[in-house]
Amino acid sequence: MNIKILQLIEGARKARGLTVIIDVFRAFSVDCYIFENGARMIIPIEDIENAYMLKRKHPNYILLGERGGKKPEGFDYGNSPTQIEDVDFSDRVIIHTTTAGTKGLVNATKAEEIITCSFVNAQTVVNYIELKKPDRVSLVCMGDAGIHSTDEDTLCARYIRDCLQNKPIDFQKIVDHLRSYETAQKFFDPEKSWAPERDFELCLSLNKFPFIIKAESFKDDLMCLKRIGNKRK
Repeated sequence: MNIKILQLIEGARKARGLTVIIDVFRAFSVDCYIFENGARMIIPIEDIENAYMLKRKHPNYILLGERGGKKPEGFDYGNSPTQIEDVDFSDRVIIHTTTAGTKGLVNATKAEEIITCSFVNAQTVVNYIELKKPDRVSLVCMGDAGIHSTDEDTLCARYIRDCLQNKPIDFQKIVDHLRSYETAQKFFDPEKSWAPERDFELCLSLNKFPFIIKAESFKDDLMCLKRIGNKRK
């Protein structure tokens, strides 16, 4: 198995084989909480104007996401797992637009298969890769807005790679490092209400969810995300 760790939008464009798009803070952590709360489908949208347009066409869809970390005007929810942790999304369709994770999905055009990952479902992703036994695995770290690399996504990619290669991992060391890392400081700044401190804990709840999230083709040239794995009881 050839495992490559790639970075940012350019990395997504270079991805081949079974491709894992990683966004820990916060897109693909949020998506796991959304599916855990019963959502039927997530439609990832790169451009915010297209997200607004889709919402106008389908008012019953839930519009969720961020720009600059904050909830845009007119959105139902921001990109915070704390905000939606206890929201019942049973059988709802979610429009999700972010500045990093969704860009990775739409730019991985050469991938044979695309799944998403955060620490909250990392082990299930590892199990899925081991089951599929692909020749090539691309681990794409989306970083900050798909432009600047960040440690949380790179460390998640290394975590997956090390699990696949049966190497020892000290996850607490990862948490301790990220607690003082620059991209996590928003969670500890009381003036940034859009990034509550609990988000840090929820995004680093290792292996909380026993399912993967897979990208599939959808109508009107859109992509959708579906939950694959254990259903909520």
